[in-house]
Amino acid sequence: MANKRVAIIASSAGLESAYKVLNIATAAAALDAEVGIFFTFEGLSIIHKDSEKMLQLKPENAGLAEGFKKVNVPSVPQLLEIAKESKVRMIACQMTVDAMGLEEGHFIDGIEFGGAAAYLDFAFDAQVTLNF
Repeated sequence: MANKRVAIIASSAGLESAYKVLNIATAAAALDAEVGIFFTFEGLSIIHKDSEKMLQLKPENAGLAEGFKKVNVPSVPQLLEIAKESKVRMIACQMTVDAMGLEEGHFIDGIEFGGAAAYLDFAFDAQVTLNF
């Protein structure tokens, strides 16, 4: 059986984007795919230590918060833990981190820091590539 590989670029902010990225990543990992996420630009907020404060629903989606709670959708920190436990590779774009004046200490544990080449090396062999 061929290895399955999913490569995701997370470049958008907001709770909606975080859920899209982490839901696909953890679902793919649960299906025995090797998963890599490249966090860049506003997508870095997903893996920031203050993500719960930074990630908000768009006003037009505010009603989703109650729906998420009703159907027991895990929080972003919980999904990040699931991703780590599932061996999802999470790469923070070093160029963007530097350009935004951020440091490794601003991010959750278990994150790699690398350039686009680190992500591309992973993505070249992916059967699925996604951008959120």
